[in-house]
Amino acid sequence: MAKAAKKKQPNNFFKFIKWFWILFITGVALAAILFLSASWGYLGPLPTYESLENPQTNLASQTISSDGKLLGKFYLDDNRTPVNYEDLPENLVNTLIASEDIRFRDHSGIDWFGTLRALFYLGNRGGGSTITQQLASQIYVGTKSRNPFERIKQKAKEYVISTQLERRYTKEEIIKMYMNIYDFGNNADGIRSASRIYFGKEPIDLKIEESAMLVGMLQNSSLYNPLRRAERTKKKRDIVISQLARYDFITETEKDSLQGLEMKINYNPESHSVGIATYFRMYLQRFMNGWIKKNPKPALEGERDKWNLYLDGLKIYTTIDSRMQKNAEDAVSAHMSNLQAEFFNQNTPDRNKTAPFLDVDKSEIDAILEQAVKTSDRWRFMKDKGKSEEEIRASFNVKREMTVFDWKSETHEKDTILTPMDSIRYYKSFLRTAMMSMEPQTGHVKAWVGGIDYKHFQYDNVIQGTRQAGSTFKPFVYAAAIDQLRYSPCYELPDVRYCIEAGKHGNMEAWCPDNSSDKYSGKMYTLKEGLANSKNTITAQLMDRVGPRSVVSIVKNLGITRDILPVPAIALGTEDINVYEMVGAYGAFANQGVYVKPVMVTRIEDKNGTVLYEYVPETKDVLNKDVAYAMVDLMKGVTESGSGMRLRHSSLKNSTVYKEIITGYPYGFTNPIAGKTGTTQNNSDGWFMGMVPNLVTGVWVGGDNRAIHFNSISYGQGASMALPIWALYMKENYKNKDLGISDGDFPKPDNLSIEIDCSKVVNEQSEDNTQPDEDLKDLDF
Repeated sequence: MAKAAKKKQPNNFFKFIKWFWILFITGVALAAILFLSASWGYLGPLPTYESLENPQTNLASQTISSDGKLLGKFYLDDNRTPVNYEDLPENLVNTLIASEDIRFRDHSGIDWFGTLRALFYLGNRGGGSTITQQLASQIYVGTKSRNPFERIKQKAKEYVISTQLERRYTKEEIIKMYMNIYDFGNNADGIRSASRIYFGKEPIDLKIEESAMLVGMLQNSSLYNPLRRAERTKKKRDIVISQLARYDFITETEKDSLQGLEMKINYNPESHSVGIATYFRMYLQRFMNGWIKKNPKPALEGERDKWNLYLDGLKIYTTIDSRMQKNAEDAVSAHMSNLQAEFFNQNTPDRNKTAPFLDVDKSEIDAILEQAVKTSDRWRFMKDKGKSEEEIRASFNVKREMTVFDWKSETHEKDTILTPMDSIRYYKSFLRTAMMSMEPQTGHVKAWVGGIDYKHFQYDNVIQGTRQAGSTFKPFVYAAAIDQLRYSPCYELPDVRYCIEAGKHGNMEAWCPDNSSDKYSGKMYTLKEGLANSKNTITAQLMDRVGPRSVVSIVKNLGITRDILPVPAIALGTEDINVYEMVGAYGAFANQGVYVKPVMVTRIEDKNGTVLYEYVPETKDVLNKDVAYAMVDLMKGVTESGSGMRLRHSSLKNSTVYKEIITGYPYGFTNPIAGKTGTTQNNSDGWFMGMVPNLVTGVWVGGDNRAIHFNSISYGQGASMALPIWALYMKENYKNKDLGISDGDFPKPDNLSIEIDCSKVVNEQSEDNTQPDEDLKDLDF
């Protein structure tokens, strides 16, 4: 028996060896068949050669400022902006390799040692996927299937694609592609978006501990989300740092020091409604949609036949200067929050029972609110859902939790409970604004602020909104007189009530404009004094002499596209004009009479850097140099002795208005400044147009409706509502010498043919008569 047992053992051993090799060879054969089937496309289509050479990923289009800063992006689901390998810091690359694929530099797409280890330990000691495999999975394989058979097919395709990628790309290119493709959560698609969103910096500036956190997120960006699971994410970061020490990228001492650091997140969300230049970016969206319609995309196999702003990774180079844009937004925020506080103060229930409306009856208020209701998103949404008008109206009176705009909050938002109707009235109470700044010689728009907060007030008052221009229209009348009649700024006219009779210049009845003070000194005023003091009587006489058709002709040549009725009343700014066109028109005065159409986009490139569009300046000679210089000289008088004189004050005046709403006052400007204030009837609109030799800026402030305004001209005039924004903006600009904003005088033409030196003109006006009628009434200078 014992001998029989001994004879049996060799047979069992050989049987084991036999079955081992049978199973091994069968396994290898099955694996070979699996991979061959995958490579031949039997397990599903593989990417074509072309798609491997040019993998298609959705790329966000970038908006780039004139100083090279990223203003924002246009994207749908993928907020992805690619970076080059050279833009990745060495610590990030080392961290990626140490954590994900230490033999990355040595294998050809598949790490067989790692694969066998993962199989033997069932993944408990790390996975077997290489960086190349993870890239293949991200681009071509897609979401991991839960079906084990489907997952095996996916894995086979992943192996095949990985080897193909390794043959076509360098190791550096594979790392770059992988870091650009991964979704880090919170709209952070790709390493550049992740760096900016989580740390507020470019990838090249990442520290080791920051790189470790981002690499740790590669395993699962939802599980290791630093905003929602900070503690878990830090633990993962520390594991990644340990891997760096394990493979000698850092020392043990450095490891301990880095793991001891707190995880500091500088969260900067990227969306269309937050960030810098939001109103401008929305204008740009409309501009690009129009451009895309007119410019078809070159047809390539497998690609869209039209450019897609949200998917094609276009680079849009703009004229906006990010530094000046920030200065503009800061100036708007500082003054408008201050101005709004006083507006609320004057519109408490005990001071104004119809707040925020003034000088209107109940029926007019009801009509304003009714229009707001019917143009609201709520009305449109419920109407689309098939709700009856009765149901829709009822919904406007049900209290709801909502987040509304609030100047007092650090985030400019607060949570409250209001009915939708109450929220409409609440939002009506906020004053609105618009500001645009342009280089007159090139037409390059340097700053664009369309309102106080894009998220809550999306109407762009720079280009969408038009309002009465008030006295800012008067320079066009003066320009016509100087151009056609060869008047000089020293030409004198009497301050007397003046009428243009019925039937003349298209008048249906006599037009007899009053000075805003209803006073007429009878004294002689030079044109420079008349414009500085905004004398309506002087403007009326000039309008009669040149005729409204001449004025309209000049205005049209200066880029105002709106139809303007050629009647005398336009002289006082009754026509609605937007800030965009007004700045363009004033630019011709500063540019020696040459109108340059405002430019916002200089160049568009595709994702590969191919230039698709370059702008061509649109210019027109409107006034000769002498006339333009004379107009600049006229408007310099506004800031030297007229309604803009507060720009020159260097000490605080004893006035309630100055203390309450003239933000940042006194300003103490000493350099040459040309400008014009404007105030419309009932103080509904306040304007200031300010110019230095190489920058023209327009500011408008007013309510959503003309019935929303200050009761007193002291508060509601352009010099109080709009001028402070210009002053704050320019003071910040001048602090940065790199911006190159001129503080010198306007260039004077050689052999100037128009007399601008009025020192010999005898002017016997009383002190009272030298006060501006429209814009400086009731102010203590």
